[in-house]
Amino acid sequence: MTKRFQRELTKVFSMPFRASVLTLYPEMFPGPLGVSLAGEGLRRGLWSLETHQIRDHGIGRHRNVDDNPAGGGAGMVLRCDVLGAAIDAAVPAGDMRPRLLMSPRGRPLAQRQVRDWVAGEGVVIVCGRFEGVDERVIEGRGLAEVSIGDYILSGGEMAALVLLDACVRLIPGVMGKELSGEDESFENGLLEYPHYTRPREWEGRGLPEALLSGDHARIAKWRRAEAERITRERRPDLLKDQSGG
Repeated sequence: MTKRFQRELTKVFSMPFRASVLTLYPEMFPGPLGVSLAGEGLRRGLWSLETHQIRDHGIGRHRNVDDNPAGGGAGMVLRCDVLGAAIDAAVPAGDMRPRLLMSPRGRPLAQRQVRDWVAGEGVVIVCGRFEGVDERVIEGRGLAEVSIGDYILSGGEMAALVLLDACVRLIPGVMGKELSGEDESFENGLLEYPHYTRPREWEGRGLPEALLSGDHARIAKWRRAEAERITRERRPDLLKDQSGG
């Protein structure tokens, strides 16, 4: 995270980052976000979280929220009328926060997008379940689909927690040292360099000589070179993105 980005966030945060989550399992929140630095930030009012039970808008005595897929097939589909009503109740008119749907077919979650969300007022997150969500509500309510990886989860709740964790840690005052994320993976387009601490030697393995030199320029150069090496070996696609290739 750059100092410039930190200054921009400080200007924006006259109001706390607001997260609204629509889910069939509100008891899953805040979950891990209620502990450690994120939880402390939540208690201090640096960000807020509200959950909305989709089933409150279900159909009939049993509050049904899903139905068989049109055209046949396996599984069930979350109804557009139910989810549309839930979104309308949770998001007041004029609320400009992006509306996100956690979905394996969505665009991959990326750090640059996280920074954009954090610089705004917050996010509205819809957690899908079953086989999927009726396409009409995705179109009708302007939901942007977001994926956290090429795998399938039981529902969108775990993915929503991942997305929120990525956002909350960038909020000024949440991290113990606000600039501690500046050199982390993806912040500068590279994977993070290796970290070391005491003891000086462990099981025959010593510390890199550059880190013992006391020469800050040499240390910075070593860290940059290591970050480039690791990125080249493990995620060469990131280097291609930087070069425009």
